[in-house]
Amino acid sequence: MSIINSIASWLMQKRMHQIELFMKYPLQVQDEWLKKLLKQAKDTEFGKAHGFDHISNYEQYKRLVPVQDYESLKSDIDRIRKGEQNVLWPTEIKWFAKSSGTTNDKSKFIPVSPETLDGCHHNGGRDMVTLYCVNYPETKLFTGKNLALGGTHNTDHFGDYESYHGDVSAIIMKHLPLWAEFFRAPNLNIALMENWEDKLDALANATMKENVTSIAGVPSWMLILIKRIFELSHKKSLLDIWPNLEVYFHGGVSMRPYESQYTNAFSGLSVNYMELYSASEGFFGIQDDKNTKELLLMLDYGIYYEFIPIKEFENASPNVINLEQVKIGETYALLISNNSGLWRYKIGDLITFTSIAPYRFVISGRTKQYINVFGEELMIDNAEKALKIACEKTQSIVSEYTVAPIFISDVETGAHQWLIEFYKIPEDLAFFIEVLDNALKSINSDYEAKRFNNYTLRAPQIVVLKAGTFYEWMKLRNKVGGQFKIPRLCNERTYVDQILSSVKI
Repeated sequence: MSIINSIASWLMQKRMHQIELFMKYPLQVQDEWLKKLLKQAKDTEFGKAHGFDHISNYEQYKRLVPVQDYESLKSDIDRIRKGEQNVLWPTEIKWFAKSSGTTNDKSKFIPVSPETLDGCHHNGGRDMVTLYCVNYPETKLFTGKNLALGGTHNTDHFGDYESYHGDVSAIIMKHLPLWAEFFRAPNLNIALMENWEDKLDALANATMKENVTSIAGVPSWMLILIKRIFELSHKKSLLDIWPNLEVYFHGGVSMRPYESQYTNAFSGLSVNYMELYSASEGFFGIQDDKNTKELLLMLDYGIYYEFIPIKEFENASPNVINLEQVKIGETYALLISNNSGLWRYKIGDLITFTSIAPYRFVISGRTKQYINVFGEELMIDNAEKALKIACEKTQSIVSEYTVAPIFISDVETGAHQWLIEFYKIPEDLAFFIEVLDNALKSINSDYEAKRFNNYTLRAPQIVVLKAGTFYEWMKLRNKVGGQFKIPRLCNERTYVDQILSSVKI
């Protein structure tokens, strides 16, 4: 183990020098990546159609290449899945990260090139460990195993041609080097099982007796696994199961609604939290400083970043900017150009910069997950901060939630309807609603204005759901497992009405 630690230490020191380099020269690094991406893809169909060989700077790139979304690239991606190559990217692409999105049931198949797999996704995993060890030099991470939650993958047959799709975590696991197996629990056969409920029991049984020093996965689904481990082991704290557990690498959804439950699960342990920003389209950010929850924008992963100011997102011709032009405190929709052939691609996430030296940010939400029916511009970040305040003041714990509008009628003004599943229900629900409402007013001035005298918005309405309701609803929709996320905020009532009509409350 000392040899492993020595090798790991040398590699991490080398990588830290590279990270410090892009932190010191961010704009130069991004400029180099744009030129490199354009040069590599200039002879692809897309590159030829958009004059990549004539582009020498960002302004030309912005002028010649339109902003893309999945629908605008779908026909090209479908062709690549069926075996056509050199369409968006020059190297062969046979793997596709399947994403259901968060508010759209239609699956997306995001191309994952060999360059993206190793230079972005695998680099993100390596840097995650590197930055953790820098923050915690006395770590004993390598003395045990990492439990990582992943999805599954499948083969697509298009005549004689085969391509593959799956959750991005499954694609990453499938292509990890052999030495990584030594540090992982459970084995790959269990990790990639298709049926979630069968996998849940297999994961629990296979890992309960392992020396797990780190866990990684989406907070909501990891919590389900932990609860299943408690049921099978008849324990109430992970101290009695994994006494050497020291870190939880988390991402995918906000940790905020689950903090109290993890505090209980980690009782007696001193577990560190490290947030990651990884998506089907790439690995974008890592919490690089243990003293802040901000994420460092990773600038040398084969990605060129652009941003749309949130106030212009719905405009037909928004003012798109690059890294050089962003401002602290402003919220932006993220665009990426990457080495899988996603060009000026809207990934659907919102981020807010907290620093530009280096470039650090927080995730603000999704472009499709907000409520602005009444001009209140309620973002997920607002909702979760307000929920945290309400829980703290009422000694309650929220397990899951979703929010939708109650539209203005002839007899009533509008409202927000919250469907909440409590782990610990407040003694006085009316007081919980009052605190939540006041917290939202203090956080969001637009919400406060619309709530004035109940003219546009009346007080929130809360429907308390019984334990397990959201899980059962997701199961009914065949959407269980780490890749799927419960929609939080929506401008229409589709999901809320489904839950209220199809699940017993």
